[in-house]
Amino acid sequence: MTPRAVTSQVLTFPVRHLWLAALMALSLTIAALSATMARAEIDITEVTSPGGISAWLVEDHSIPFMALELRFRGGTSLDTPEKRGATYLMTGLLEEGAGEMRAQDYARALEGLAAGFSYDATKDVVSISAEMLSENRAEAAELLRQTLTEPRFDQDALDRVRAQVLVGLRSDEKDPNTIAGLAFAEMAFGDHPYGTDGKGTAETVTTLTRQDMFDAHEAIFARDRLFVSAVGDITPEELGVLLDDLLGALPETGAPMPGPIDPQIAGGTTIVDFDTPQSVALFGQVGIKRDDPDFFAAYVLNQILGGGSFESRLMTEVREKRGLTYGAYSYLVPRDLAATYMGSFASANDKMAEAVEVVRKEWTKIATEGVTEAELADAKTYLTGAYPLRFKGNSQIASILVAMQMDDLGLDYVKTRNAKVEAVTLEEANRVAARIYDPEGLHFTIVGRPEGLDTSN
Repeated sequence: MTPRAVTSQVLTFPVRHLWLAALMALSLTIAALSATMARAEIDITEVTSPGGISAWLVEDHSIPFMALELRFRGGTSLDTPEKRGATYLMTGLLEEGAGEMRAQDYARALEGLAAGFSYDATKDVVSISAEMLSENRAEAAELLRQTLTEPRFDQDALDRVRAQVLVGLRSDEKDPNTIAGLAFAEMAFGDHPYGTDGKGTAETVTTLTRQDMFDAHEAIFARDRLFVSAVGDITPEELGVLLDDLLGALPETGAPMPGPIDPQIAGGTTIVDFDTPQSVALFGQVGIKRDDPDFFAAYVLNQILGGGSFESRLMTEVREKRGLTYGAYSYLVPRDLAATYMGSFASANDKMAEAVEVVRKEWTKIATEGVTEAELADAKTYLTGAYPLRFKGNSQIASILVAMQMDDLGLDYVKTRNAKVEAVTLEEANRVAARIYDPEGLHFTIVGRPEGLDTSN
């Protein structure tokens, strides 16, 4: 997450007035009441502005409020090796003044409009989430436009936010989960941007300049990598005008995207020494791409193995039966440039070796024996029942819509997604299990001092 109090691009934003808080509470209440069915059948309109900018829109005129989601493909992976952290730091500076307004003036103007902007930078994307009232929409959009086309990057703001990033990096050096993630990434991706920390290092962040901020801004904010969604009180015609006013001045192209990479993950174990009574394990193998025809079967299989419910195999075997951890999880990570299949858990040093062995056995078991009809049915029930609950308000719907665009899922995906889950047969699931699960290629990166385990391979 980027510095400052930008928190999340979903559902959370700085509430400036009590009456706006009440309005938002009403919005969320209405959304929650209708989430079970209506929100899973939302009507999406594809809008193209007079200037040629495309967006997806869900109209909802029940309250005078709109959520807008902008995403720019590339993210921190656009940083050059000597400028690691530039995109992350730049994103944290976007609300620190723009146009003629310095940081305090910009904050006061935003507060006066009761609008909320939040910013995020990950390996694949820079996200901007905006929430605004209909009566202030034009003024709020103008403030947002200035961050996209007229950033200031004043030196005092740069120094202040840089200091926050450096504090975070120092904290990360003592966080076992962060240490494990970076060690695994370096092993899997080497010098590729995926193998580095998107926030940079203390060395690279310390040397970043104002010009580096302008360069990072120019690299990412371009129309050739832009995805937009809007949800709320706005018509297609009004959205078209807003898109051109807000984004029309962006350059056509940004910096070249880095190329894809095949993860280099060999089976084995890496121990990173860290003085703690409880070790952290991050494990993974080569994954499956989002556009792979077998992705939905893999998605259902993961729910059975370690998808987060207490009925998953990993939770049952590692936690419930043996008490080796509070939780063990697995998850598909189909990034833009590479796909991995990951998992994690924590365990006491004297129990970590046993926990690793149990996870390896479950990985082997699903690869060689597949899953049962009952497990498949339970996974489908969970996944299809939980899906409508994701649509909990304008902001979250906007976030889902823009992610759908980036994955090229099509306008009808919201309506067809559960049918795709239901269509996975037992024969298909077990064929895909044999294909994707690679016990010999499963690697564990363990941060701590686990007993009975050493670095291998």
